[in-house]
Amino acid sequence: MKKLHRIVILALVSLSLVLVGCARATEAPPQGEPTSTTPSDAQEAKVITGTARVEAIEILILESFPVQVNVVARGNLPDGCTTIDRIEQERDESVFVITITTVRPAEQMCTEALVPFEEVISLDVAGLKAGTYTVDVNGVRDTFELTVDNRLPDEGRVPGAPGEDGAREHRRARAWEVRGGRAGCAHHFRMG
Repeated sequence: MKKLHRIVILALVSLSLVLVGCARATEAPPQGEPTSTTPSDAQEAKVITGTARVEAIEILILESFPVQVNVVARGNLPDGCTTIDRIEQERDESVFVITITTVRPAEQMCTEALVPFEEVISLDVAGLKAGTYTVDVNGVRDTFELTVDNRLPDEGRVPGAPGEDGAREHRRARAWEVRGGRAGCAHHFRMG
């Protein structure tokens, strides 16, 4: 009988401890503390950031006016989990500094093989003066040259309008006016 009495008391104590433990787990957290602390949320928040390893860059000057300049950056990511995170571009006088950053889950198993990448970055060259410019992408540098100022001519002046040489162009254009087949239709052919 004493043995049964001990088992009942032990069971009641154990049950009360379990109930107290469950009650504490369902209490609301104090003000100002995060409400979600599940292990999966904590693991997702842990990432490793870094700088991409750039092997080479190529500068492409597109045939347009104003000129457009693209930089092709090529390199290798260290494993299958690392991805390109951000590409940031700054210009200090005649030097374009481009930073390519990476991100990777901290506690994820990944392949140990290098993963090649290629990023095409459009440089903000609108309005630049003629000159030689340097591009630095994560420490890999190259230069390009603008032979003329990279901006459109003044948009306020209309070619062929009277004023300066415009009056002479306007007279030439009117001299080459040819009447079309229908009454009132005129086609202008410009010389030069």
